[in-house]
Amino acid sequence: MRHGEVSDLRDDVMAEKRDYYEVLGVQKGASDAEIKKAFYKIAKDNHPDLHPGDKECEARLKEAGEAYEILSDKDKRAKYDQFGFAGVDPSYAAQNGGAYGGGFGGMDFDLGDILGNIFGGGFGGSARPRTRNGPRPGEDIRVGVSLSFEEAAFGCDKTLNVSRVETCADCGGTGCASGTTAEICPDCHGSGYTVTTQRGIFGMSQVQSECPRCHGKGKIIHQPCPKCRGQGRVRKSRSVNIHIDAGIQNNVTMSLGEEGNSGYNGGPAGDLLVTVSIRPHEFFEREGTSVLCEMPVSVMQAMLGAEIEVPTLDGKVKYTIPEGTQNGDTFRLRGKGIPYFRSSGRGDQYVTVVLTVPKNLTSEQKELARKLSESLGDTAAKPRKFGKRK
Repeated sequence: MRHGEVSDLRDDVMAEKRDYYEVLGVQKGASDAEIKKAFYKIAKDNHPDLHPGDKECEARLKEAGEAYEILSDKDKRAKYDQFGFAGVDPSYAAQNGGAYGGGFGGMDFDLGDILGNIFGGGFGGSARPRTRNGPRPGEDIRVGVSLSFEEAAFGCDKTLNVSRVETCADCGGTGCASGTTAEICPDCHGSGYTVTTQRGIFGMSQVQSECPRCHGKGKIIHQPCPKCRGQGRVRKSRSVNIHIDAGIQNNVTMSLGEEGNSGYNGGPAGDLLVTVSIRPHEFFEREGTSVLCEMPVSVMQAMLGAEIEVPTLDGKVKYTIPEGTQNGDTFRLRGKGIPYFRSSGRGDQYVTVVLTVPKNLTSEQKELARKLSESLGDTAAKPRKFGKRK
């Protein structure tokens, strides 16, 4: 066959291969949930348990499995969208003897794993149960950290004591005593699962389940590590340093990647999830990036106007209230609030006036108050509409 004929054959193979979105029956911009739902329907309709020996159903299932393998992976999908089939498998045309002959265009994926993830391993022959002999991520750890009002406002560094599970240093996570190795399970041959044939309403089917001898580990440890007792992991207390950004809100949970429990069989560690709790302040309250407070002011200060000292997160500042200030009046201190979270700038502080009426006046003070009242022409107050001060 001449070179030109080989190129023509590769072009024919590429032409026969259907677009992955077309295979699943979804639009190019479909969400992950829509892609999974589409594959679920095809897999359910064409599953070998329902159609034993049906080659057409098997081909449709394999075609859909290949499409799902690419479109469910963010990176692979991006390459496919940009470069087509060449982006995910540049050599598939040379390796294929047909649209799906020779194993899904040369790509390496396990349809049983895909079906196992979709159907949970319990839908019959092809779906393989999740086993414990492969890499698995560790568990997340949840802890809390208590912050003062100021620490939450301006940010801070904290050291947390975390109890977490780590890979055993003595055995390196194998679970075996020094100088020994685990035996490959003779029942499942290291796969972690066994296969049994059952008769059901759709005929004979193969069901794969966790190996009862090794409990899904695929190996048997005869001499366990004395430190971890064959588990491959031990619990330790560690100090973890974290940085709290300025302006963080109450009940926000921060995620520290791979600071949780160590993974299994070389899998990644889980995350450390830290939930922030902000303690109440003595006289400040918070609304978003605004700081609220109440400021006691005497009747005479409110009548005549006065310069007062107002507490802020940055210390006390002087503020002049105008004469005739009323109870409940609110004034604003710009830029004295909470810093914006992971951004520049700050909110404002709002100060509400609370008039304080003197008690236990002396006779002389009462007489002066009466004279002042007479000079002001005080009369009985009239009712006013609710919510209006003037």
